[in-house]
Amino acid sequence: MNLPGKTVERLSEYRRTLLGCLAEKKNFIFSHDLASRLHITAVQVRRDLMLIGYSSVQRKGYDVKELIETIGSIIDSEVSMNVAIIGMGNFGRAVAGYFKGKRSKLNLVASFDTDTQKIGKVISGVRCYPLSEMEAMIRDMDIRIAIITVPPDYAREIAGEAVRYGIKGILNFTTVPLNVPSWVFLEEYDMITSIEKVAYFVKENAV
Repeated sequence: MNLPGKTVERLSEYRRTLLGCLAEKKNFIFSHDLASRLHITAVQVRRDLMLIGYSSVQRKGYDVKELIETIGSIIDSEVSMNVAIIGMGNFGRAVAGYFKGKRSKLNLVASFDTDTQKIGKVISGVRCYPLSEMEAMIRDMDIRIAIITVPPDYAREIAGEAVRYGIKGILNFTTVPLNVPSWVFLEEYDMITSIEKVAYFVKENAV
């Protein structure tokens, strides 16, 4: 199933919200309730779920556990994927701490850095290896996804090396746009842009 990127993002958000519903012992949820928790419209929720062939139970809404499993079957890989973080500065450590254990099909198996004070240590639950060993580790551990949190000046060089070593997907947390081959999926997140977006709407809605 070939879904638009934004739809995949929302499906991930639905699952995370539904897992919270299970923790609340909520077994069914209506589209308007799910939508309100995510600040989107019920129409959008229904449209996304219809796209993956899922519909609600009449007068009960969506079966929470069943919908979690359905979303997982769509967006998760059939086999686990190994992930590495490149750059274990403050932000890299924060990402590792947040990521660890969040998804059973995504395994954070390694991190890389040039700092000798970090190499060989387990930081935020993941072992840090020297950047010079990245090629061997990516191949030996079958790492397919790289999260890049290095200083901006090194981002493009590091991304290029990661791709040459076999990385198939990159999440770029640096402020430098990357150029990768068409067969590598690239997701770029610029925190400054997001903050400026928030600031703009705060300005526009100021009373």
